[in-house]
Amino acid sequence: MGIILHELVGADKNRPFSPHCWKTVMSLAHKGLPFDRNTISFKDIPQLENGYSAKVPIIRDGEKVVADSFEIALYLEDHYPDRPSLFKGAGGRAMARFVEGWSQMTIHPYMNVVILMPVHDLLDAPNQAYFRESREKIFGRKLEDVAAERDAKREAFTKSLEPMRKMLVSQPFIGGEGPLFSDYIVFGAFQWARVLTPYKLLDGSDPVHDWFERCLDLHGGIARQIGAA
Repeated sequence: MGIILHELVGADKNRPFSPHCWKTVMSLAHKGLPFDRNTISFKDIPQLENGYSAKVPIIRDGEKVVADSFEIALYLEDHYPDRPSLFKGAGGRAMARFVEGWSQMTIHPYMNVVILMPVHDLLDAPNQAYFRESREKIFGRKLEDVAAERDAKREAFTKSLEPMRKMLVSQPFIGGEGPLFSDYIVFGAFQWARVLTPYKLLDGSDPVHDWFERCLDLHGGIARQIGAA
């Protein structure tokens, strides 16, 4: 039996949207490992793997169960060392930790504004109720009020990507000449928005846009196979 990936969807099971699950999809594809995708809703997660984790992604590899996209990447790297590397050594692992922190603090806050209502609208009624209650508790206000800040915050978001643009002048990927897990960390956030909303995040002339297009074509276009919203 191949690896099983438990990943998040809404009412449309053909539109997996979780940024963290997309990191794992790309990691598995990078390693060239066959896997089956088990799509689940928010409210299904507590029943997965005997309540192993409150969040996805979760993978099962034979008897081994692993949760968290970064921990999964480390597991794949260590248990399949003969496959293409996700880190290319200790330096790559350390770099990925930095990129993860940067992405969570710089990219994800704005992406949450962009995707809140599209995620809500993609869910069935029980999951909508769960999502609204849990997210409004986090933000301290209604989803609609958070989402209303989307346009006002876009310029600051695009400016925050300038370090990445500077880097892409000299190399095609965060990982250098080819992608590494660091690329998949950032890619997952942009794929999150791509799958959920047609809202334009980047201009076509933006080097980050070009990088994202290159990532969509990786591994046989596995990410591009899910059409944009």
